Amino acid sequence: MLIRSMTIEDYDKVYTLWKKIEGFGIRSVDDSKDGIARFLKRNPTTSVVAVIDDEIVGAILCGHDGRTGCFYHVCVEKTHRHRGIATQMSRYALQQLKKEQVSKVSLVAFSDNATGNACWHELGWEERKDLNCYDYILNPDNTVIFNKINNEE
Repeated sequence: MLIRSMTIEDYDKVYTLWKKIEGFGIRSVDDSKDGIARFLKRNPTTSVVAVIDDEIVGAILCGHDGRTGCFYHVCVEKTHRHRGIATQMSRYALQQLKKEQVSKVSLVAFSDNATGNACWHELGWEERKDLNCYDYILNPDNTVIFNKINNEE
């Protein structure tokens, strides 16, 4: 397995992975190829992919504002979970953030994402209960579509 920084050339494979993840929210503008290109231009080294046999099986979008880093869209292909891929990708992204002198990292996990929340607890992340999360929509066209996967495999 190869863990490396994500590039815009990875977009099609990463987007295909995102579409496979049940409950995953994909924004129409932010997660378009142009949106991800803008994100990667601002954060050229911190986003990460996990590659096995030329297939992307995991990804983290990771950016920062010079002070606080943030993980977005953390996912691992269902058939590759419980193999330490999320741990390795997280370590890689955290190392990249440290190189850029970022001192804190946050992430948002949907409350009903049992798999994701269990992963973050297991990796030692601290769940915050002392704050509220707010959004202010600047672009109403940037809608979120949540993947619904038919589990008849």
